Amino acid sequence: MAENPPDSGLTDWQRRLIETLEQGAELPVDTRGATPFTLHAEPGPGMHLRRYAPARSTGQRPVLIVYSLVNRPFILDLTERRSLIAALTRAGHPVYLLDWGYPKGADRFLGLADYIDEFLTAAAAEVATSEGASPDLLGVCQGGVFALCLAALQPHRVHRLVNLVTPVDFHTPGDNLSRMAQEVDFDQATQTLGNISAEWLNGVFVALKPYRLLAQRYMDLPELAGHPEALHDFLRLERWMYDSPDQAATAFAEFGRECYQRNGLLRGTLTLNGRPVHLGNIEHPTLNVYAEQDHLVPADAARALRDHIGSTDYGELAFPGGHLGVFISRRAHAELLPRIVAWLAE
Repeated sequence: MAENPPDSGLTDWQRRLIETLEQGAELPVDTRGATPFTLHAEPGPGMHLRRYAPARSTGQRPVLIVYSLVNRPFILDLTERRSLIAALTRAGHPVYLLDWGYPKGADRFLGLADYIDEFLTAAAAEVATSEGASPDLLGVCQGGVFALCLAALQPHRVHRLVNLVTPVDFHTPGDNLSRMAQEVDFDQATQTLGNISAEWLNGVFVALKPYRLLAQRYMDLPELAGHPEALHDFLRLERWMYDSPDQAATAFAEFGRECYQRNGLLRGTLTLNGRPVHLGNIEHPTLNVYAEQDHLVPADAARALRDHIGSTDYGELAFPGGHLGVFISRRAHAELLPRIVAWLAE
């Protein structure tokens, strides 16, 4: 029997890659998410407050999701099987999501006070008016920082807090993103460039983990040939990674300077409209969820909340995975999300 030529493995890999790419080109990729919603209000320019109706009426308190400015929120509703939002609506919660939209050139002067004191405040007030109860806030990454600021400065707007992979101490060992930020003149960058382009920021994030985010994920792509559901999931995640909004210049510079460079959230030097944000003022029941192998928000950066929050009703959940795994992994949806839903039902 003749032996396979030495390059037969590479030829087969190339064939399956071409087959996968051809199949992928025929699949539509919807970035609105898998769960139906209605547009409820417009808290700010180009922003929308989405409402996801509960699957059943159980009297559960509304949940307002505060997402990061950096990416689009459909990672929380990627597919019907992998949806944080669907898990909450199945448990009977009316779910609201503040979609920050895509900043335009004129939005370069929007600062953190605008996003938190005005737009997030307006969204929380709208939810309370519509549902008859102040919402539980679920803050995601940078959005968790915004949620903490709102709870510290306007405690009546918030009932309880759930933070997912939220940085609190921006100067922990092993925080590569923070180390990079120390070398940036944020004010000069935004004065020169205006709004920060999504392409530039995506390049920064890829540089933190280049092999995993570039070579490895594409080397595995041919394995999806003939598996349309898995390929569709891959394409949706791929679209999420690169469908990022530009960053409003002023808010971007303030967050980089005050949080990453000065560690102002932890030290109490971050101010909004002249009012300092003190984590010790937060007395709401709080659940802090972090990922043990997170390359963007190290576990120590998130765990620091326990030593500075004023709440005596504080708990933590450690997830044995990475940053994205908290939202899309099978383990998260089988083990982590049910525990978050159970905590909200207490």
